[in-house]
Amino acid sequence: MRIPGYHPARPRKPPTFDERFVAALAMEIAARINPQIQRRNGAAANRLLSVKEAAAYIGRTEQALQHLIHKREIVVVRKGRRVHLDRADLDRWIEANKE
Repeated sequence: MRIPGYHPARPRKPPTFDERFVAALAMEIAARINPQIQRRNGAAANRLLSVKEAAAYIGRTEQALQHLIHKREIVVVRKGRRVHLDRADLDRWIEANKE
């Protein structure tokens, strides 16, 4: 039986995406919705992040972040042997490295 106006689906090629665009879009979305989610949960976001948390925040490995810290590309907050990263500094680093 033929349905008027109906055409069987033709196989489509999957769209190609620039991985940098997708990563940048994901970071932008995360930056916009994370504060909203945290406000709804009643939790204030920690301003200082550990190296592990900061690496996840910027989408890098801990080793890659340690390398950026060693090259002094990212500012850190040191208290004794502990190293923390300010969320605002990470946001500035992200903005400065956008293409």
